[in-house]
Amino acid sequence: MENHPNNPLTQQIQAILAEAIQVPIESISPDLAFGDLPEWDSLGHMEVMMLLEERFGVEVSADTIAALISIPEIYAHLEANGHAQ
Repeated sequence: MENHPNNPLTQQIQAILAEAIQVPIESISPDLAFGDLPEWDSLGHMEVMMLLEERFGVEVSADTIAALISIPEIYAHLEANGHAQ
């Protein structure tokens, strides 16, 4: 999966993750994955999904929730849904 560390969309995703799991943005790397930080647990993951829905207006289904387990995966999903920067 391609990584876009300096891309504005990646930066937005990092900011959403930091807000959702309540950690400093500096601790959110562009390739962060579910479980890399103790705060990104199953409860934190639901917060991340809710914020993604709210900010980007993308529907997050049960299948999507299970698939969006890293910043590159979230990026690819948003890109596929017309949110590429």
